[in-house]
Amino acid sequence: MHIGIDVGGTNTDAVLMDGQTVLATVKQSTSPDVTSGIIAAIEALRTSHGFTGGDVSAVMIGTTHFINALVQADRLAPTAALRLGLPATRALPPLVDWPADLRAAIGGQAYLAHGGYEFDGRPISPIDHDELKRHAEDMAGKGIRSVAISSVFSPVNHDLEVEAAEVVGSVLGPDVAISLSHEIGRIGLLERENATIINAALRELAVEIVDGLAAAVRAHGIEAPIYLSQNDGTLMDDEYVRRYPVATFASGPTNSMRGAAATSGLADCAVVDVGGTTADIGLLAGGFPRQTANEVKVAGIRTNFRMPDVLSIGIGGGSHVDMETAEVGPLSVGYRLTQDALVFGGGQLTATDIAVAAGRATIGDADRVKHLDRAMVDRVLDRIAERVAEAIDRMRTSPEPIPVVAVGGGSVLLPDELPLFGAVHRPGNFAVANAIGASIAQVGGEVDKVVAVAPGAREATLDAVRQEAVDKAIAAGAAPSSVQIIDFDEVPIPYLPGNATRIRAKAVGDLDLGAP
Repeated sequence: MHIGIDVGGTNTDAVLMDGQTVLATVKQSTSPDVTSGIIAAIEALRTSHGFTGGDVSAVMIGTTHFINALVQADRLAPTAALRLGLPATRALPPLVDWPADLRAAIGGQAYLAHGGYEFDGRPISPIDHDELKRHAEDMAGKGIRSVAISSVFSPVNHDLEVEAAEVVGSVLGPDVAISLSHEIGRIGLLERENATIINAALRELAVEIVDGLAAAVRAHGIEAPIYLSQNDGTLMDDEYVRRYPVATFASGPTNSMRGAAATSGLADCAVVDVGGTTADIGLLAGGFPRQTANEVKVAGIRTNFRMPDVLSIGIGGGSHVDMETAEVGPLSVGYRLTQDALVFGGGQLTATDIAVAAGRATIGDADRVKHLDRAMVDRVLDRIAERVAEAIDRMRTSPEPIPVVAVGGGSVLLPDELPLFGAVHRPGNFAVANAIGASIAQVGGEVDKVVAVAPGAREATLDAVRQEAVDKAIAAGAAPSSVQIIDFDEVPIPYLPGNATRIRAKAVGDLDLGAP
C-alpha cells in the first residue's frame, strides 16, 4: 500500500492506495503550519483503515510549503546571486527585475564575474578564480548562507558553473548551500537565473520542512521512503527536495490533473479542479498536464522552469459571494471555511453556502441558508458555470470538442452540463483526486539544450538527447524497464550558425520501489 497526500490552501487531502485501488480517503482542514495538518490526515487514514507502518511502501506528498514561503517573503535564507558572463550581460545584473520586498527578504546581493559560453560552447571569457574568491569573501562578510550560480548558456556547457561552485565553496565552507542554474532552469538566462535564486533562498527551509515531514510520517511507524510531487507531475525523493525545493511550486494543480486522468480514464481532456480558494483549469495530453511554453511568473518573478499550463480563477468553495452582483471571489475564507461560512455558524456568505442552498452539497446546517433567495442562488451558479466555460475555452488550442472532467471538493459548484462543452465528467473520489494524483505519480527526467547538429548526424544527436533524458529518469528512481519518452521537441534556430537546434526531451517511468 502507499499513501498520497496533497496540501491545498483550504484542505489537506489524503488517500490510502493499494496499487490503483482507493482503500480510504480523508479531507482535513489545512493547518497554518501545514505539517500538523499532514500528521492529522495520516492519523485519520489509520483510524479509517487500520493499517500498520510496515504495510506502507511509499508516501507521496504534494505540498504548498515552499510557494507559500516565497509569496509571503517568509523564512528565506540570505542569498547571493553570482553570474558568470562578463564582459557581457553587465547591463542587466542579477535580481534586476525582482520585487523590492522579495529582494530585501533574501538580502539582495548580486555579483558579476568573468566566464560563460556562447550558444555553441565557445567561451565568452576565461574564468578568474581570484575574482571569484574576492566575491566569496564579500559574501562571507555579509552573512550569506546560500548562493545561486548562473552562467551564460550553461545548459549547453555547465563546466564553468561547477568550477565556480568549487572555488566559492572552498571559501564559504560546506555549510553554505550552492545552487547551479543548469540543474534547475531551461534556456533563457534571466529566467533560469531567477529560478535558481529562488531555489537557493529556499534551501534552508527545505531541510527544515523535509525533516518535519519525515518526522511526521515516522511518528506513525512508517519507515517507507517519502517522495514529493514536482511541477510536471513526477516525483522526487526527500534528498532531491533538499536540493531543489523550487521544483514543488505547482504540484497542487498537477496532482489534480493526474488524479483526474487516473479516476476518469481520460488521457486527453480539460480538467477543472475547484478547491477552496481557486478553480484551476488545465489540459491533459497523454495523461500528463500540458506544459507552459512561456515564462512563468511566481510571486512577481519571471522564471522558466517546468510548470503546467494552468489558468486559475478566483472561484472556490470558500469564495465570498456578492448578493448584489451574483459575482463569486476572488476573496476567500480559505481554511477558515468551517468557522466563517453560514452553514457552519459564521457570518460570511460563501460559494459553499450557495451549493448547500441549491441542494448540491450536504455539509453543515442547511437551515442556516434556507432564507437565501432561490433566484439569486441560481444566478450565482449560472455565473460560476459561465466563467468556468470561458476559462476552458481560453485554454484549448482547437475548436474540436473536448471532454471536461471536474474534480476537487468545490466541483459541486459546477452543473452537470457546461455551456459550449456539454456533459461534465465526475469520476469516483473526485473530491480527493489531487491526493490520488500524488499517489500514482511517476518519476521523470528532462533535457533542454541547444546543440550544433553536424551534417549526417541528426538522428545520432537526437538519440543521444533522448538517452540523456532516460538516464535522468532512472537516476531519479524510475524502474528502467518502464521508462519511455513522452514529450520531444526539436526546433531549428535559423539565426544561429552551425545548424543550431534546440532539443527538449522528457522521459517518465514508474517508481522503482525495489530500488535502494
